[in-house]
Amino acid sequence: MAHRIPMFALLAGCCLLAAAPVTSAHAKEPSVETEPGKGEPEITAAPVAAIAPIPFEETMTGDWGGLRTRLKGSGISLRADYVSETFSAVDGGVRRGTAYTQQIRAGMDFDMGKIAGWSGAIFHVTLNDRRGVGISADYVGNRLPIQEAYGGQYVRLGEVSYEQNLLDSKLNLRLGYFAMGNDLGGMALGCNFVNAAFCAHPLSLSGDSGWYNYPNARWGAAIRYRPRADIALRTGIYQVNPDLGNEGNAFHPFAGGSTGVILPFEVEYDPGLRTDSRVLPGHYKVGVYYDTSRAARLGGGEKVTARYGVYILADQMILREGSGGRGLSLFGQFTANPEASAQITRWYAAGVVKTGTLRGRDADTLALGIVHAQFDPRLRRAHAETAGILEGYAALPAGETAIEMSYGFQARRWLSIRPDVQYIIEPGSFAFRSTRNALALGCQVRMQF
Repeated sequence: MAHRIPMFALLAGCCLLAAAPVTSAHAKEPSVETEPGKGEPEITAAPVAAIAPIPFEETMTGDWGGLRTRLKGSGISLRADYVSETFSAVDGGVRRGTAYTQQIRAGMDFDMGKIAGWSGAIFHVTLNDRRGVGISADYVGNRLPIQEAYGGQYVRLGEVSYEQNLLDSKLNLRLGYFAMGNDLGGMALGCNFVNAAFCAHPLSLSGDSGWYNYPNARWGAAIRYRPRADIALRTGIYQVNPDLGNEGNAFHPFAGGSTGVILPFEVEYDPGLRTDSRVLPGHYKVGVYYDTSRAARLGGGEKVTARYGVYILADQMILREGSGGRGLSLFGQFTANPEASAQITRWYAAGVVKTGTLRGRDADTLALGIVHAQFDPRLRRAHAETAGILEGYAALPAGETAIEMSYGFQARRWLSIRPDVQYIIEPGSFAFRSTRNALALGCQVRMQF
């Protein structure tokens, strides 16, 4: 059953919790899984005395009387975080109502250089638990999830992997059971939004192939190489196994059901990593992927022997205020997939993010974005013929659009609160129905334990 909470009380509570100013330039919004080892030097053994104490402000539970620092000095880092997203569908969609969903993630990272003398090696273990109700699934009825933390509402094994940095960290290898999207196709700037269409991967990647994002894990091998500081090349080979997405296999990583492998290649240019401090930061990614699995041909006919796609992702700061993180950034996304195998054939997204808003709110963000997912014309045509729609497939909605505005309060270094507004255009597109445009209001809360 959905949790019904008056929206005025929800938003008022968000604003009260966020009232304390944060002026530290080091405050950072928690986000989804990011690229492992990025920008870190090769790890070598160090005595416990060389480890700086963990600042109390970094996590809600602090340093546990110095225990966390001592464990880190011994090579064991503990991490845990919580995110909740409460939204009300106040107009349009299928019906009105309020829904709450949450995610708790916990894990350990073992620095094998300190533990066993394996320089540059890290072993990762992560568990993930999701609970709650989806506002998109149960109320609005749209394809682009209004809540990023909804999907697979159960506890599961999120990662068991071995990471190795080589060649002065220019080369990074990862082997094991983990999410492919940890390394490829992501846009960290997108997690200044709540809708999963923005945070943190285009849904056309995972919706049209065996591509999978956190918290879904598969067996794989990831390779990242930096020929120079501002350029990264990423590739790998990853298992395609739809059955590992079933709750019954949440702790059965060796379950059968593999249909093939997915082979990606991505090039990223990051001008912010150049030595010239006058260069404004940004990220430019171009990628392709090829899924060897056989899949049903959309709209009828024989199976396709493979699935594939291309993507272009870019974000760029265009205005910087001072020496800290304050500034204005733009972003854009485009993906393309063939009509024979892709439910979403084209994907377009664009937006703007302002970091540092009011005076003394250097870590707050204001974000505005729009995303459009184009529905495969083959599926629309086949449905129109089956349903006997005289006007043809052109009478059906061509795709779904989401517009989102979000304000991120960094209330503490370990706590962010994000009041959020989303407007969904043609929410019934992927169900072959005309549904009133929907308005959803809500709030996201993130905590680092």
